[in-house]
Amino acid sequence: MTTTSPERLRPSTRARGDWWIPTSLLALAVVPSAGGAARLVDLSGGRTAENARFFDLPAPILVHIVGSTTFLVLGALQVWPSFRRRRPAWHRWSGRVLVPAGLAGGLSGMWMAAFSDVPAHDNATLMWLRLLFGAVMVAGLVLGLLAIRRRDVRTHQRWMARAYAVAQGAGTQALFLDPVVVLAGQPSGNLKAVVMGAAWVVNLAVAEWLVRRSRQGPGSASVTPPGSGQIEGRLPSTTRSP
Repeated sequence: MTTTSPERLRPSTRARGDWWIPTSLLALAVVPSAGGAARLVDLSGGRTAENARFFDLPAPILVHIVGSTTFLVLGALQVWPSFRRRRPAWHRWSGRVLVPAGLAGGLSGMWMAAFSDVPAHDNATLMWLRLLFGAVMVAGLVLGLLAIRRRDVRTHQRWMARAYAVAQGAGTQALFLDPVVVLAGQPSGNLKAVVMGAAWVVNLAVAEWLVRRSRQGPGSASVTPPGSGQIEGRLPSTTRSP
């Protein structure tokens, strides 16, 4: 007679209850993704007074929309714990699309912040915030990639979480800006910069809390790409050099 240990039951129990993670992230990504799609439709209709500044930099805008949307969607599945456990090969191969897409979205966003005309309700402070958090996102992707290449899974997860948190800033900014619009009208200048900067800071704070909680909790290690020498809840049995 065979028995099933609690450890073997635990993953399936978690699998039934963690669907809210990708659902929440995809819901948060709806606003920027829909905005990007609307922008592409707008550009396909020809140049107008309202979209003239976008026609001046069509390539970075196209790259930003496609790269960022791809990064947000794939990223939501990458951080889905039960899906990662069931499809470790998918996690690895989709990462080869996700990282270039994130880099394309981040770098093109920084390019537009630096070289496009400042929108009517923005100011130089917001431009510098976009450059700062864009740099954080790009650095997170690069450091996360370097970490996984040397099989440092925990560092990889932390930096990728931070990069994804910055990318999700557009969705959080919509949540933050809507109440301000209702109460005080369309924000501009430093008020808009503060609200949008706060959204990025909150996202990063939540990501930092989650990665630290994951590191400290029992059995917190996640399934990693094949060949990494690590399985859930267990440290590697041998010591590897970096």
